[in-house]
Amino acid sequence: MEGHLVDGVVEVGPNGRERYYDSRGYGRPRGAGVELAPVEAAHLLYRGDLGSVDGRGFRAFLGDNPDIVGRFLVYKDLRDRGFYLSPVRDGRVDDLEPDRGDVDLVVHPRGDGPWDGTVEHRIRVVGERATVPMASLGDVVLAIVDEESEITYLETAEPDVSGSSPAVVEELGVARATEGAGSAPTPTPATILDDRVICWEPPADLYERGFYGQRLDRDGDALGLSLLEAAHLVDRGVLEIDGGVAAVREHGRAVEGDRFDRRLAVYRDLRRRGVVPKTGFKFGADFRTYEAVEHVDELGHSELLVRVLPADAALSPRDLSLDVRLAHGVRKRMVFALVGDGDADGGDDITWRSVSRLTP
Repeated sequence: MEGHLVDGVVEVGPNGRERYYDSRGYGRPRGAGVELAPVEAAHLLYRGDLGSVDGRGFRAFLGDNPDIVGRFLVYKDLRDRGFYLSPVRDGRVDDLEPDRGDVDLVVHPRGDGPWDGTVEHRIRVVGERATVPMASLGDVVLAIVDEESEITYLETAEPDVSGSSPAVVEELGVARATEGAGSAPTPTPATILDDRVICWEPPADLYERGFYGQRLDRDGDALGLSLLEAAHLVDRGVLEIDGGVAAVREHGRAVEGDRFDRRLAVYRDLRRRGVVPKTGFKFGADFRTYEAVEHVDELGHSELLVRVLPADAALSPRDLSLDVRLAHGVRKRMVFALVGDGDADGGDDITWRSVSRLTP
């Protein structure tokens, strides 16, 4: 059969619906015929199931439509894996999808076709040299086509980052107020030394149950705290440092610039969510996190690697792939915290995105 390119779609006349849509899920019915998206027509030409489009075979048609090459490669790969797919037309797939310009293909669950109204994956096709706005991720699969036409699938989501670690800071405040017959809690003195803070006589629970800091000596009491931990604890009235939290923040900004404020906002948000953040330096991330810390002697493995970015950050597929590969290699999930320009101390200006490898 022969197709004709009309207004951006390939029309195939009588018997096209039965041959392409009803039996194999290509296109969109139009009477007895069918409308094919260019990527569908290219695949049918490639397979030899469509004779030509306006007299052009596969090579000529693809050459005249170079912008669909990446989508064709992904479409072919997923078809070869046994999936039915629906290309997005004008921002939607019939009634399956609302208008969203970040999706190129919809993958239907195995055994289902476009007539079932079901969606397994929403696919965005990108080249390896593209940039990906991080805020645009979530409920979409990135199909990354590299320079050798190999495809890597990355599943993205809006994760529920939460844990059950005890609110040790709040408990310490209550305990101190009780001991002082209702008086305000008395902060513990601490000192800024270079790019860290030392607390010489901390409450035992601060490390043992809250997992704040690291012991300077296995048998001693003194804690070495990061500037992030110290800023949080000073702000909550647990530690006392000359100049207060403003002094810690100023020191943090001197050490790492605006990045310190973003990381502090995320640190506070994670603690509020019952998650214990610790440095992720060894993994090339900002934090590694623990969802359920009861006592440091019973500490399990961390679950997440968190990278903190500005809300408008855009990464290359190469960077995303590196992060995900590393996280997978150490049995963790890669999560990105996107921090806006507003006051994010309460977490209201932070959005979360996760990225992981997917094998369709």
